[in-house]
Amino acid sequence: MKINFYKESDNRWYADLPEWEGPKEALEMVMGADTMLDILSQGEGLVSLDMDTNHIDGYEKLVFLNETPDFGEGAYYHMETYMGLEFNLDIWLCDVTKFVFGEFPNIIYFNKIS
Repeated sequence: MKINFYKESDNRWYADLPEWEGPKEALEMVMGADTMLDILSQGEGLVSLDMDTNHIDGYEKLVFLNETPDFGEGAYYHMETYMGLEFNLDIWLCDVTKFVFGEFPNIIYFNKIS
């Protein structure tokens, strides 16, 4: 599935999910997810990703680490590399991940498409 992420003038990243009926704040990318989008965007204010829970050759991956029930609804993921470069970046994804995928997947495969 294609998901767009955009950066506002205050340097905050948000997922663009028109079907989301909750508060906009829940779509903000924080705690490493914003850093990941800064890396992927290469200075641009918009990133489009194709994301899937099934392995796709050539796609990057986020690997599930653990859920964080005592720190709000969410889970930590790890991005070891991106485009062959080592990052070892831990990111936190909020419960909106369950809205998108129906669960916190063990691996989220992604590919930048713009």
